[in-house]
Amino acid sequence: GHHHDLLKMPNGNVLLLIRRSKSREEAIAAGANPEFVPEKGRRYDRLIEVRPTSANEGEIVWEWSSWDHLVQDFDPTKPNYGSIAEHPELIDINFRRGRYDWMHVNSVDYNPELDQIMLSARNFSELWIIDRSTTTEEARGHSGGNSGMGGDLLYRWGNPRAYGQGDAHDQRLFWQHQTHWIPPGLPGAGNILLLNNGNEVTGYKRYHSSIDEFAPPARGYRRAPNSPYPPLAPEWTYAAETPAEFYAPLMSGTQRLPNGNTLVVDGPAGTIFQVTPDGRIVWKYIVPLHERAHLRQGERAVRAERTFPTPYGDPVPLHTNNVYRAYWYPPDHPGLRALDLTPGAFIEDSPDLYDIARNAALAGDFGDTLATSDFDIYLDASNDHGDDDSRRLIYIKRPCDYEDAQPEFFLHIIPTDVRDIPADRQHYGFDNWDFRFGDMGKISDGRCIAMRRLPDYAIERIHTGQFTDADQLWRADINLND
Repeated sequence: GHHHDLLKMPNGNVLLLIRRSKSREEAIAAGANPEFVPEKGRRYDRLIEVRPTSANEGEIVWEWSSWDHLVQDFDPTKPNYGSIAEHPELIDINFRRGRYDWMHVNSVDYNPELDQIMLSARNFSELWIIDRSTTTEEARGHSGGNSGMGGDLLYRWGNPRAYGQGDAHDQRLFWQHQTHWIPPGLPGAGNILLLNNGNEVTGYKRYHSSIDEFAPPARGYRRAPNSPYPPLAPEWTYAAETPAEFYAPLMSGTQRLPNGNTLVVDGPAGTIFQVTPDGRIVWKYIVPLHERAHLRQGERAVRAERTFPTPYGDPVPLHTNNVYRAYWYPPDHPGLRALDLTPGAFIEDSPDLYDIARNAALAGDFGDTLATSDFDIYLDASNDHGDDDSRRLIYIKRPCDYEDAQPEFFLHIIPTDVRDIPADRQHYGFDNWDFRFGDMGKISDGRCIAMRRLPDYAIERIHTGQFTDADQLWRADINLND
């Protein structure tokens, strides 16, 4: 059935990704090596174009099947036999050995100027481009359409191993999502943009994600003999300064914005952010919904049971606020014109941080400003937020921008009785509640406000501030007994 993605075309028709399966016997008959075909057989992808005929019905006006474009070099007595390296326009039925979910195509895009379709074949770590100008009959074969190649692959990029023209060192994509042409009128128009997840089968994982942009070959999808399809590398890429800090092993996506920035969706973390061409994060949003419920203001989503191991330490979790994809729309978009976009109630299950900071009975400012980047710190124990009896530290800085909030905050809590803190921290004499601003705060109207709940045991002193790998930027020492 239908899965993952669909696309409305300029003519009003809809492209749909469809999964189909072949039995183990059918796969072997097509040239698959029996040693690598699971008992369930092999699942492959089809693409159909549907013309709507009513609100709930439509007719298929065009279709393409990957099963019509196979090659294999295992058994010369079976169909599709040939050299993998000499037929990059065909799909090696024996690539990705042993997988039932053989291709896992996860996105579709259409270029009306070229009359071509782009598919993201996740389990091949490749993007594929095919000719839409064909008839359905031509799409089943190897000739016809504007390209003269029927339904064969016009272009593929990301993993030359899949067509016998490289090894692991030549691989550029790793289970990518949302491969697409940048639309006309936007910076980079005509280039290909995608989220490169960095996940893969064992032995080929990269363990960090990136946004990659590149220009496909001009004047057709030509390549040098016995070489991978160009380019050899993206022309622009975004990755975290410490690459492992941005690792979205599944789902996720990206979009070029009119101002030249790029929207990034970290699906497993339920986080959407915007980066500039020089790689600075200038906006960030954490989805405040999880498991059909609302998060509290500043609360992180719960980690789901599924995790993804990394060689860097703790595994990357799939959070319960995960999101598959997100898009930016201008306020005058036709789909929004009938909607009232006036800001209303908060999604989170507690008042806005600014209301808390403005209305709570604040105990006062602790100490002098220690640096130009220092935040004013307040203690809120008023329970004006009405959700519990927790005390909170509130950090406020104005004027303030994203750069001020980037360095991590340290929060060291010295208890009145050291036995109140976890056993593994008692020999240090303090409890570590360090945090990142993006998890506990927000920026609006030139003001940064973060709020951190305090533990419910008796506290004698607090040391807090901001730091980088190289330096401590500022520090405030707070004595709660004064």
